[in-house]
Amino acid sequence: MDTDLIAAGFERVVDRDPPLDSIAQGLTFGEGPVWDKRTGQLYWVDIIGSTIWKWKPGVGREIVLRPSGHANGMTFDKQGRLTVAGWCSRTIFRFEHDGTITTIASKYDGMKFNSPNDIVVKSDGSTYWTDSAGGLVIPGMVAQDVQRYMDIMGVFRLTPDGKEVQLVIADCTYPNGLAFSPDEKILYVNDTRLALIRAFDVNPDGSVGPGRIFHKLTGTEDGVADGMKCDVEGNVYCTGPGGVHVIAPDGKLLGRLKIPGHCTNMAFGDDDWKSLYVTTFKQVYRTRVKIPGVAVW
Repeated sequence: MDTDLIAAGFERVVDRDPPLDSIAQGLTFGEGPVWDKRTGQLYWVDIIGSTIWKWKPGVGREIVLRPSGHANGMTFDKQGRLTVAGWCSRTIFRFEHDGTITTIASKYDGMKFNSPNDIVVKSDGSTYWTDSAGGLVIPGMVAQDVQRYMDIMGVFRLTPDGKEVQLVIADCTYPNGLAFSPDEKILYVNDTRLALIRAFDVNPDGSVGPGRIFHKLTGTEDGVADGMKCDVEGNVYCTGPGGVHVIAPDGKLLGRLKIPGHCTNMAFGDDDWKSLYVTTFKQVYRTRVKIPGVAVW
């Protein structure tokens, strides 16, 4: 795999010529990867294909759920339950330990969400997700009900007890990827249309302070601000033109991992959390980095 070594220090993050393996092909819109450390397998979605997949080294891939309601971002909660941003179901849902599916959020202030996009769970058990309106208009992945009920596209939070949905950030143009810093003191949220990543200081009650511009993505190749993750040193990984952009905690670009195709999202995984699994429209790739990612439950 090619890399752009843009700044001093990028070789601490990744080798000059890291491996790149294709572990799944034939997708129509890969997204939402998350690693399950208990079973040693990767989950991801095909949004247009309306399928949740899982893959295990030496075993291969199998279907978890089809149709999935064109599910999008995924993570695990603190009880190890797969938790999903239901892009076209317009809900947040999770898989219980017995395999049943529970809707845990569907409305804010009596109004349906637009189309939940990406999702993270904080260490206190609260769930945060971005809510853009793409699931109401993008061909091949639209909801049955395409009525838009909210004027805003923002970031929401479900309290740890699961009883209240709160609007955390309201001033977004098209919110997409989100990730906490390793110490959870900063919430990063990117905006696809503006090619921006903003940083928000997180308050003890789960709300956030005013946003500030952290980084503006540049480049003319395929790819936009979409999926986003952090490593344990606080470097921010964000899909963008040409692949995955790696940005230092001070907001300066360190370099790019040049992934073939249009990158959509990524997840750290394997026992050491140093494998980076990257979804594109058509494939899922795996490469290796030198700094572990922030572990998911």
